[in-house]
Amino acid sequence: MSCGHDHSVEFLPEAIIGQKVENFVLEAFDPEDCGFCEVDLEKIQKEGKWTILFFYPADFTFVCPTELADLATKHAELEKLGCEVVSVSTDTKFVHLAWKNDERLLQDVKFKMAADPTGEVSDFFGVYDPETGLALRGTFIINPEGVLVSSEINFYNVGRNADELLRKVEANVYLKDHPFEACPAKWTPGEKTLTPSEKLVGKVYEQLND
Repeated sequence: MSCGHDHSVEFLPEAIIGQKVENFVLEAFDPEDCGFCEVDLEKIQKEGKWTILFFYPADFTFVCPTELADLATKHAELEKLGCEVVSVSTDTKFVHLAWKNDERLLQDVKFKMAADPTGEVSDFFGVYDPETGLALRGTFIINPEGVLVSSEINFYNVGRNADELLRKVEANVYLKDHPFEACPAKWTPGEKTLTPSEKLVGKVYEQLND
């Protein structure tokens, strides 16, 4: 999947949790320098970063700017955790530029806004709706090794919560350095984790409350 570029790579039929995501390149608008650029998954990985892909249906819509504005409030914290945040829709980079300039809710957006006009990348991640040509609200977390570790897909009418995205990233970053542990429900940094073993079977309450 080359997405308009001459990259001869064979892709998995779909993105699968726990498996490596092959490289893709998308054109994008970068609000930081008000210019156009490329989002290259392989390049992000070479920089040792996590990748957050934030798919949404379309520019100049209604729920979408509230989501991007919410994501912008957590952008700095996600960057500190080593993440490259990228929003993606099937609009072109030129529409992204116009929307960013027109919509006041987007005034604090600094992450790259990628364009997937063919729907190829959206389809790979399972969020492309062929009936509308739009992407559903999908959030994907890819670790620095290129492995997909988290997937969330909402229908058009339900917006997401950047607080929960941040919590999931914090948990995944922690577990990358502590691979033999597991994070229980609602885990946040500093709270107890679980260490799966035969001794933990039927004794989760005790481990969390001792």
